[in-house]
Amino acid sequence: MNNVFGELGISEPLSKGLSLAGITVPTTIQKQVIPLALLGKDVIGKSATGTGKTLAYLLPIMEKIDTTIRQVQAVVLAPTHELAMQIYRQLEMLNKNAGMAVTAAPIIGSVNIQRQVESLKEKPQVIVGSSGRILELIQKKKINAQTIKIIVLDEVDRLLDDNNLESVKAVIKTTQRERQLLFFSATIAPATLDCVKQLTQEVEFIAAEGQTEVPPDITHTYLLAEQRDKIEVFRKLLASLKAPRGLVFINKSEAIEITVAKLNYHGIKAAGIFGASKQADRKKALEDFRSGRIQLLVASDLAARGLDIPDIPFIFNLELPEDPQVYLHRAGRTGRAGKSGCVISLVTRREEETLPRLGKILHISLSAQYLSRGILRESTRPSNYPPANRTKKKKE
Repeated sequence: MNNVFGELGISEPLSKGLSLAGITVPTTIQKQVIPLALLGKDVIGKSATGTGKTLAYLLPIMEKIDTTIRQVQAVVLAPTHELAMQIYRQLEMLNKNAGMAVTAAPIIGSVNIQRQVESLKEKPQVIVGSSGRILELIQKKKINAQTIKIIVLDEVDRLLDDNNLESVKAVIKTTQRERQLLFFSATIAPATLDCVKQLTQEVEFIAAEGQTEVPPDITHTYLLAEQRDKIEVFRKLLASLKAPRGLVFINKSEAIEITVAKLNYHGIKAAGIFGASKQADRKKALEDFRSGRIQLLVASDLAARGLDIPDIPFIFNLELPEDPQVYLHRAGRTGRAGKSGCVISLVTRREEETLPRLGKILHISLSAQYLSRGILRESTRPSNYPPANRTKKKKE
C-alpha cells in the first residue's frame, strides 16, 4: 500500500500510527496544509467541520518537535475545554501509535492551577488549552514563551472574537517573532481575516474545495410545531424514531437546564452542557453520552465547539439558528467519516419562512415531515401540511 501521507512529508512512524487508527488517505485540507506547515509557512485553513483539520496541524507539529529538548515548543489554543481535550487525546493517540516520545499537557481554565504547575515541571513539548490560563502561567513564569516555535489557533473565528481576542494576542506577543502561526476554522469571517493579518505579515490562505458546505451524506428534514409545544412534539418524534441517540441544540444556553428537566420528566435520559457549567459536570455529561448511559446531549453552539463524538446518527434543532454557518457547525456533528446522518429541526411557522434562504446558502434540500399516529411521514406540500402537534377539529 502506498504511503500517501509520506508523499506529503510525514515520516514512516507517524504514517504507521495513522494506519493503526484506520486513517490511510489524507483529506483535502490535510493535503493542502501539511506541506506548507512543514515548510514553516503561516497558514489559514478553512474547511468544514469533520474534515480533518486537527490532523492537518498536529502531524506537522509532531514532525517538527525536537524530542531531545525538554521545553515547550508548540502551543495549540482552543476556545472550549471540550475541544482542547479532544485535541490533546488525538495527539496522545498519535504519540502512542507512532511510538514517539513527544510530551504534551492540557492547560485549561476552571481546573486546579497548582496541578497544572506540577504537570509543567515535566517539561511538556506541546501545550493544548485556553488562552487565558496559558497567559496566566506565562505571566507567572511557569511557561517559557521564548521557546515556543509554533502556535495554532483552532476555531480561530471564536478565538479572535471580543471575548478571547486580547488574551490570544497577549499570548502571541510573548513569543519570538520567528514563530509560526497556524489558523483553522470551518468559517472565516472578514473581521477574523482582518485580525489574522494584524498578527502575521505573510499568510497562505487555504480553503478546501468542496468541503465548506454541509457534507452530502446528511439528510435535512423539519417538522412544524408551535414554540410552546416543541417538547411534546419532540417526545413523540423520538418515539417514532425508536429512541435514537442524538445531539440536541437550542439557541440560548440559559434554557439548557430547563430543556433537560422537561425531557427527563418525560422519561427521556438527557443531560446538558453549556459554557457556564462546571468542568466536572461537562465531563460527566460527555462520558455518559459516549457510553450510552444517556440518550440525548443538549447543548448550546458555544459548548458544542470541538465536540468529536463518533457515530451520532441524529442532530435535533429544537430552535433554528439565525446564522446559516451555525447550522453548518451543528450539522457537521453527524455524517462523519463517510457515514450518513440526519438533521431534524422543529420549526415554527415564522422559522419555516427562513428555510428557503438557509437551503440556498448551504446548498441543501430541507424536506417537510409530520407525525401521523406515531409515524413520521413525508409531506408533499410543505406550506399546507398539518403541523406535527395538530389537534382534531371539534364537530360543528
